[in-house]
Amino acid sequence: MLHLNLHRLLRTALGALLLLGLAEANAAPKAYVGNFKDNTVSVIDSAAGVVTATIPIAAGPHGMGVTPDGRWLFVSGDASTGVSVVDTATDRVVQTIEVGKSPHGVALTPDGKQLLVGVYGDNRVAIVDIASSAVVATVPVGNPHTIAIRPDGRFAYVASQAPGKFALVVIDLATRAVTDSIALDKPARDLEFASNGKALYFTLAGVNAVQVLDPGSNKVVAQIATGVSPHLATVFRGATVGTAVVQGSGELLLFDPATFAPIKSIPVGKQPHWMASGDGKTVYVTNEGSNDVSVVDITSGLTRTIAVGNAPRKVAVQAAPIPVATAPKVLIVSISNFVFAPAEIVIAAGGRVEWSNDDGAPHGLAFKDGAPGVDPLLPGARFSRVFDLPGTYDYVCSVHPFMTGRVVVRAR
Repeated sequence: MLHLNLHRLLRTALGALLLLGLAEANAAPKAYVGNFKDNTVSVIDSAAGVVTATIPIAAGPHGMGVTPDGRWLFVSGDASTGVSVVDTATDRVVQTIEVGKSPHGVALTPDGKQLLVGVYGDNRVAIVDIASSAVVATVPVGNPHTIAIRPDGRFAYVASQAPGKFALVVIDLATRAVTDSIALDKPARDLEFASNGKALYFTLAGVNAVQVLDPGSNKVVAQIATGVSPHLATVFRGATVGTAVVQGSGELLLFDPATFAPIKSIPVGKQPHWMASGDGKTVYVTNEGSNDVSVVDITSGLTRTIAVGNAPRKVAVQAAPIPVATAPKVLIVSISNFVFAPAEIVIAAGGRVEWSNDDGAPHGLAFKDGAPGVDPLLPGARFSRVFDLPGTYDYVCSVHPFMTGRVVVRAR
């Protein structure tokens, strides 16, 4: 079988991408839905809310992941031995990466350089170098089902469903070795980190609650009560509430990530399976029992339904584009309701960011690069910083460390 790596594919596609020009740059993010019984992926235009293409894929599409830049989609087929690579510019499969028997969950490292694949039938996790499309390492894990990578990229947590040895297995991605195994009484179904990395949410077969694990201690510190058969829970980047898919009751449950208390339930379709969001505001929920996707505005609770293929399970959404300043200017971050809004911004080098405390409580700013911040920043007060050098600048509220933000500075 002809083997092409993504570097060669990128060079081959360059001419086509240049022809796409401004139209492609301004295209709305897409949602990709794996139809388990059709062995296809439905492509949804997020702006129009319609299916624009159907892609034949590896048999039994199970795990799905899209690179942070939205350029490549990876789909594992659990009735196959491979991971399909989809070029999102053309929405075509351009390659199959052989990983082993019955690949299940996939996860991408935050830098977009590596893909982890749970090779369920071979009792191992395969680590794929995306640039070369090669499996560069394997880590023994019994029946790895799904995988979640900590947002800082240091550790991967794997739901091991080995009979009699159910566990969350922790892999150090630097050493590519198992560093911990958290024993479980029941098999873990699915797991996902909150976008700030402060909690890992996972579900257990037969338990009507979401488990909340503190990755600092690797201990379960709370449970979120749900309806029958919760499947997946997380707090998306940019979201102020957490969301959980509850299969038995056919709902998307909203919860408070600080107290873990349920807030409200939003009805979706039959037998919901998975969810994804590109902006933390709109959540795409796959409904395996009704062959459709519910598109949920988690602020208003309004939903719309898009018909897709047979038995949709996984879904992946390209991240919404973050506006970038093309010349030095001032960008405003509002501090309101104990959230930095926006939580992540992009600015050109030489630009200035101004934080405005629009809350009723005092806050503060502490930068992880050691630059001077402010403490306190009283209600109504403002603080600004000029960013001269390209890079990524993370910061926290010095009064409330659970409040996090990021400034990405691009070269002019």
